[in-house]
Amino acid sequence: MTQFIATVSLLVADYDEAIAFYCDTLGFNLVSDEDLGGGKRWVVVAPAGQSGAQLLLAKAEGEAQVAAIGNPGGGRVMFFLNTTSFAKDHAAMLARGVSFLEAPRHEAYGSVAVFQDLYGNKWDLIEPKKP
Repeated sequence: MTQFIATVSLLVADYDEAIAFYCDTLGFNLVSDEDLGGGKRWVVVAPAGQSGAQLLLAKAEGEAQVAAIGNPGGGRVMFFLNTTSFAKDHAAMLARGVSFLEAPRHEAYGSVAVFQDLYGNKWDLIEPKKP
C-alpha cells in the first residue's frame, strides 16, 4: 500500500483574492475551480511542475474559521516551498511583491528565507542541500 499527502486545506477570506496571490504572485497553477453551489467552490492550487501536495483554498465560514485565517501554525512556519533554484525564485518573488520576513540564509540543510502569504501564513522558500 502506498500513501501520500495529496491536499492540504488552507483557510482564506476570499477565493478570488487567494487565487490571484497564489497563481499570479507565487506562480502556482490553478488545478481546479469548481462551483459547489451555495457560494462554495472547490479551489485547488499547486506549484508549477509540482509532484507533491496541493493546497485546497477553503473560504472560511463562521467566527472560529475567520479567526484562524493566517495563523494555522500558531505563528510558526507552516508551509515549505521547495525549489531547485533558490536565488532565481527568491528574486522573482521579490519582484512580484512577496513579503520576505528575513534575508536569505544558508543553513546546513540548504538555502532558506521565510516569507508570508497575503493572509500572514509563514512559508519557507527552501532549496535543500544536495546530498
